[in-house]
Amino acid sequence: MVSSAQLETIEAAYPLDYYRPAWPLRVGIFLFTWLGLGLGGGSFSFLFLNSSPFIAGAIFCLLSFGALELMIKEQRFYHCGADNALLYSGLSAAIVLVFYAFNKTGAHYTDFSLGNQALALPLLLVLALLVVAVLRYADALVTVAAFATLLLLVVIVSAQSSIGLALLPFLVMSTAAGSLALYRALARRMAGTALADYYASCLLVLKVLALAVFYLGGNYLVVREGNAELHHLPTSEQVPFAVVFYFFTAGIPFLYIVLGLRRADRPTLLMGLLALAFSLFTLRHYRSLLPPEIAAVLAGAVLTMAAGALLRALRPARFGLTSLPDDEPRHFNLENLIQAQTAHAPGAPAAGSFEFGGGQTGGGGATGQF
Repeated sequence: MVSSAQLETIEAAYPLDYYRPAWPLRVGIFLFTWLGLGLGGGSFSFLFLNSSPFIAGAIFCLLSFGALELMIKEQRFYHCGADNALLYSGLSAAIVLVFYAFNKTGAHYTDFSLGNQALALPLLLVLALLVVAVLRYADALVTVAAFATLLLLVVIVSAQSSIGLALLPFLVMSTAAGSLALYRALARRMAGTALADYYASCLLVLKVLALAVFYLGGNYLVVREGNAELHHLPTSEQVPFAVVFYFFTAGIPFLYIVLGLRRADRPTLLMGLLALAFSLFTLRHYRSLLPPEIAAVLAGAVLTMAAGALLRALRPARFGLTSLPDDEPRHFNLENLIQAQTAHAPGAPAAGSFEFGGGQTGGGGATGQF
């Protein structure tokens, strides 16, 4: 075990210059901050909302971001709960102000149907606001909101014409592919820098969402049922280019699995396995061969046996793959490394500090000196 003295030495050598408590405490701080903001915002709106709603919302937004910046600079808060609550409240107020300002122009910006092309401009401003917030605060949830806003923009723009609706699955897949290209470019540019750690959660969220949307955009079930919803059909019908979506449904999961294995990329591998499971569900949804209970039992038995066989076959590693946990290498002891780095070795005696001589012996004819 690492002693308290060694722990103090480690903390002195590598100080933590920001405040981020354990996640249960972060959740509690977030809830209390959100409750306080709700009470304060309610009282504030009660005083000023009837006279000037826009000014009241603008002041609340500025106060939220001002308090957030003050906490970051003075208290060194970093995703500790309070700063997250202030960020979400400030962004929510800013988004409401955007739609409120556009709605005052007379357009129907409160109609959130996909056919309302008037939503494109305010959503574009909201997307820009969310991207700036991601760049400044590196929040994963804001990254999810920005990606969802981008997809909503693509759907709304495509829904304005019959050609756009026909090409909607391919446009969604192209958007996801562009997001993956953006992820790879950013990951390569930030590799080995402090920004890689700062934006790690945002990049991971962007990658996972892009992989999921790229698959779902070409999945046959999603395309067919989505087409029925967009055209208000009572039952779904066979879609054009169905063979292409059959190919996407079957091929994309195996592509993810192969890429995940070749690159040792766990998120891609897990997304491939999830996509494969959803592809099997898609097949069963339209082509049922067995009763659900029998199919579930057989699938569970096959997967259990396959998992056990792979666990035995990949221990030790084969073909660059292993079932051993990668976070606990067998020939590496973190505790010993910390102790070796922090333990103080005894100082070596200085040269010439200890010399023989000056002593005398007597008896037995010994008259020498040492």
